[in-house]
Amino acid sequence: MYSIVDHPINIEELLGCIRDDSAGASLLFLGTVRDHNDRTKVAGIYYEAYVKMAKQAIAKIEKETLNSWKLKRFAAVHRIGHLKVGDISVAIAVSSEHRNEAFEAGRYAIDRIKSEVPIWKKERTTTGNDSWVEGTPLGWDNY
Repeated sequence: MYSIVDHPINIEELLGCIRDDSAGASLLFLGTVRDHNDRTKVAGIYYEAYVKMAKQAIAKIEKETLNSWKLKRFAAVHRIGHLKVGDISVAIAVSSEHRNEAFEAGRYAIDRIKSEVPIWKKERTTTGNDSWVEGTPLGWDNY
């Protein structure tokens, strides 16, 4: 399951999508809007997407993730529109028999989503100097 939404992400619904009685591990990753970037105070973020292409890219990531690890289920949701500090912008959930697969698959999925899905973000600063933020290359650890 994957989607692009313009409303708050429902975590309970997401966890329901990955529920499986044969899974011994469920992993949930939440990306949230933080109050700063480097030394700049952030008031919020505006996310924009090419929705059709973004859904296709996430579908590809879902398929690759399911094929690369022994997962039971996969779910990913990215929010677009205006978000404030503390809002959830992206959520990844996976279930597997064992925790190692869940951790590895979740990390892989979020790294791929941040580097390949056509979703752009514009930081709204407290000083009014809003700016589009450059994407995160695959493999960066400081996201």
